[in-house]
Amino acid sequence: MTYAASRLLLLGLLLIAAKTICAQEEDNDNPKFNSHLGFPISAPLNPMAQFAGAGTGIIYGAGYNFTRRHGVMGEFMWDWLNPGVGALAPIRAALQQNDVNGHSNLYALTANYRFELRGRALGIYFIGGGGWYVRKSGLTKVVATGNSFTCSPVWLWWGTTCKSGVVTADQTLISSSSGALGGNAGIGFTARVGDAPYRMYVETRYHYANTRGINTQLIVATVGIRY
Repeated sequence: MTYAASRLLLLGLLLIAAKTICAQEEDNDNPKFNSHLGFPISAPLNPMAQFAGAGTGIIYGAGYNFTRRHGVMGEFMWDWLNPGVGALAPIRAALQQNDVNGHSNLYALTANYRFELRGRALGIYFIGGGGWYVRKSGLTKVVATGNSFTCSPVWLWWGTTCKSGVVTADQTLISSSSGALGGNAGIGFTARVGDAPYRMYVETRYHYANTRGINTQLIVATVGIRY
């Protein structure tokens, strides 16, 4: 069979199958395995928003498609959380040191389920799952706590412990971490780019984890490429 005849036969099969959305795609638009790479922009929610501003990072995931609509995937997310406006002001004031700076990172390793309605050019999907979230915070210099610092939430964010409403004395801070189980849920949209099965996706997801001191809560909007 010649190349031209093969193309005509494929076109005919596609026209016959076009009665439903699921049949609007070529065979190679239904891969058994899936993968995606995205670049997120995060917006922390209260109480986390008091200590972290908008951040960015990277998301990568891979998994298996049971059918065209149902799939599962493991996913790794790293989000760099910029210090929010005034996040370090109480610490600088208490220590009388204006050169104290810091940053935080959020890491998440999750398993997720995706339900998708996908047409030839456009698609929509719903995604949700859970896993392990780790938030790490670090200061640019060693901080030693005193005897009379009021235990405000900002001290908890940077890893201090408190007792009777006062920061525990004689703690040495430079970095801290907190891990907890958490979950996420969201919605996304896809658009065909180039040859199947590659698609661009735009997604919004809510993440929550009961990390120590301050709960981790944020909205993550992601743009990326997937198949």
